[in-house]
This record gives sequence, C-alpha cells and structure tokens, in this order.
Amino acid sequence: MSSLSLLQLVSPALPVGAFSYSEGLEVMVQAGALRDASGVESWLTSELERGAVRLEAAALPTLSSGLKAWTRNGDRAACGSVVELDGWLLATREAMEMRAQQRQMGGSLIELLAEMGFRLPEPLVLAWPAAWAWAAMSLQVSEQEMVEGYLYGWVANQLSAAVRLVPLGPTRAQVLQQRLLPLIQRQAHHLFVQDPRQVWSAGVGASMAQLAHAELYSRLFRS
Repeated sequence: MSSLSLLQLVSPALPVGAFSYSEGLEVMVQAGALRDASGVESWLTSELERGAVRLEAAALPTLSSGLKAWTRNGDRAACGSVVELDGWLLATREAMEMRAQQRQMGGSLIELLAEMGFRLPEPLVLAWPAAWAWAAMSLQVSEQEMVEGYLYGWVANQLSAAVRLVPLGPTRAQVLQQRLLPLIQRQAHHLFVQDPRQVWSAGVGASMAQLAHAELYSRLFRS
C-alpha cells in the first residue's frame, strides 16, 4: 500500500496547486537562458546536485521523526522542533513568491490529508516540506521513498512548467524525467542521512531568477 500511496502523492492530480508555479524557470526562459530540452536537463541536474531543494529533502527524515514523536507520544518539544525546522527551511528561500508557494502548497496538503482522515492533533501551519513529511507518515510511505518522492515530484513539476514555456513536448519531458531517475535516486540516498543544516546550497542562479519573477512584465506562473 505504501508504494501506491507514494504514487498518489507524486501525482500531478494532487490538488495542491503545484501546476501554477515555475520556481524561476519562467524568468530563465524569458531571458533566453533555457531554449530547449538540453538546457532544461542541465538546469534540473544542477539544481538536484547543488540547489536548495536538497536542503528540504535532507530535512524530511528529521521532520518525520518529530511529527511521529508529537502525534504518537504527545511530545510538545518535538512539535516545536518541527515548526522551527520548517520555518528555517522557509527562511532559506530568498524570494517572497517562493515562500508564499511553500506556505500555500503546505496548507493545501494539510487540508487534503484532513479530508482523507489524517488530521493533525491540533491546527498547525506547516510549509511544503513538513506537510510532505506528514503526508508520507500518514500514508505509511517509507522514509527513503519519502525523500525520493519529494525529489521526483519536484522534477515532475518543473518539467510540467517547462512543457508550457519551452519547445518541449510531453514525450520529451517524460524522456527527461526517466533520464534523471538515477540522479534522483543517488541524491535521495545521500541526503537521507545528512543533517539539513550542514548541507550546502549553491543555487544562486535559481534564487536570483525567483527574485526577478516578480518584475516580469507578463507571466504565466506565480513564481
């Protein structure tokens, strides 16, 4: 059942609004930095190897452990640790649009899980990484698959945006997703045992693109 649950979490039909965000991809396309499938693949590869998404993926096991201690054992200190780490991850995102995205998607996922019968013991505002950890825990997805699924879902959402921005058809997007699977698995395996506060990020280009998105004259996406 956990594998089927993971499929549900990474499905593009998951109603969390991920389709409305490009995370700076739109800026890169308008600037002419990404023109084709090769450029998109290089962008995604560099983000998986050096970007901020790595910090969030590395934090998932810690977030999951804290949520378990709180929801199963009533450990209030663990709850506070989850909120603190989730807030720290949010603070690593320089762009206001990115922080709004993380809050919106996290809130939508928490609401969806409550509708599915997995309600938090008390109302809690969680951004996307902690909400994802809560979803994986509630649906009994293993922690290793939780990290892999987080990275896989991020790539899938970026490719969904790229299909609408770049001369990149759905078929080519699926080829790129398949080509990135070994890297996703390697990164998930590495990040699974890392302290997120010790993981470095060199995604400066992505951060600058995300900051510049608010200044675009016309845009399709919210980030």
